[in-house]
Amino acid sequence: ARPAERLELLRQDESRCRPSPPADSRRAVPAQPAPSMGMPWGPAVGGRRGRRRGLGLPPSALALAATGLMCTALVAYACWGQLPPLPWASPAPSRTVGVLLWWEPFGGRGGAARPAPDCWLRFNISGCRLLTDRATYGEAHAVLFHHRDLVRGPPDWPPPWSVKKVRTAEELELRVLDDLEEDTAAQALAISRPRPPGQRWVWMNFESPSHSPGLRSLESNLFNWTLSYRADSDVFVPYGYLYPRSHPSDQPIGLVPPLARKRGLVAWVVSNWDERQARVRYYHQLSQHVRVDVFGQAGPGRPVPDSGLLHTVARYKFYLAFENSQHLDYITEKLWRNALLTGAVPVVLGPDRANYERFMPRGAFIHVDDFPSASSLATYLLFLDRNLAVYRRYFHWRRRYAVHITTFWDEPWCRACLAVQTAGDQPKSIRNLASWFER
Repeated sequence: ARPAERLELLRQDESRCRPSPPADSRRAVPAQPAPSMGMPWGPAVGGRRGRRRGLGLPPSALALAATGLMCTALVAYACWGQLPPLPWASPAPSRTVGVLLWWEPFGGRGGAARPAPDCWLRFNISGCRLLTDRATYGEAHAVLFHHRDLVRGPPDWPPPWSVKKVRTAEELELRVLDDLEEDTAAQALAISRPRPPGQRWVWMNFESPSHSPGLRSLESNLFNWTLSYRADSDVFVPYGYLYPRSHPSDQPIGLVPPLARKRGLVAWVVSNWDERQARVRYYHQLSQHVRVDVFGQAGPGRPVPDSGLLHTVARYKFYLAFENSQHLDYITEKLWRNALLTGAVPVVLGPDRANYERFMPRGAFIHVDDFPSASSLATYLLFLDRNLAVYRRYFHWRRRYAVHITTFWDEPWCRACLAVQTAGDQPKSIRNLASWFER
């Protein structure tokens, strides 16, 4: 199943199954769940001993046992933790690949490159050779281009690869048109800049379309892959995700956060204040009916206390996980880190509820769209403040899941390496990056 299809498994009834045990506690992400392979029968199953040597079962019993094994495997797969396995969850192949980071994201062009992470120690991904020296361009299997740095300043592309090392466009066209359909041929020919054979150019972006300038200025078929928070990216790296809890110390710790320390009702941390944004307009409406303590350097916010953001938000029952713009799958650290890790119930404003439910249980958050007005939402928050038994229901997910927060920029780099290892050789290019990302 494709990643987007697997994400829909979350909508199953959570009471049907118990979470499966972890495959390897060393892994930063959960391993792909394997169907149960334990024998569903014992020595006495089947009553009489059969005449077949070895298993001692008649053919009819073997057929019945095989059917039972298949059913057991299907049930084990369908019931695994309810949350979908992420697309990189299979063990990494041993093939060594090189991935070159063309710029340090947000580090400025020509800035000093920091040391590359160890993908094996950090994410249990082996065989990665992460590169920062542009002199190794010809050795790289993939090159990562961060969008914001890509569109700032004058063009800064890799130099054209020697044409002696690649076939001419005419030779490639004759070969491809003989073997492939016209659409596939167009993709195979989509190399607007000569590059080392087989090298993939990867467009990497974690900003929303509203904050990704210059998309339409990029050439068609320039990139082979996309890497972003979008589930339909070639390399899908969300800001965070839930995985089956394997140890009592997994974050977040505890089934219900200590309520005695929650002295405030609603908190919001915002760094960029813009009166035109939907989140600011909604805040103005909500704050007329319930107190919202705002932290940040802009707008009505006050500085985050010295204890830090997480400790500050942990003192509140609710956190406004309001995104700066509303787009498909754009669910950032405001939810995963600021709310879920701190033990505050997230009140979300972003994509619609169905989009959130692809990634987390429906009872783990409150969506502003669930209420006809900000005043009715405020009434509900005040109701939960007085009815702790109902409030505690928003933490039931913590019994089964822990939270993983994506590490930028080490994790996308390593995930790109794993994607190259597991990908085939089928040529691909992105024909219209802007139309795909802006939809």
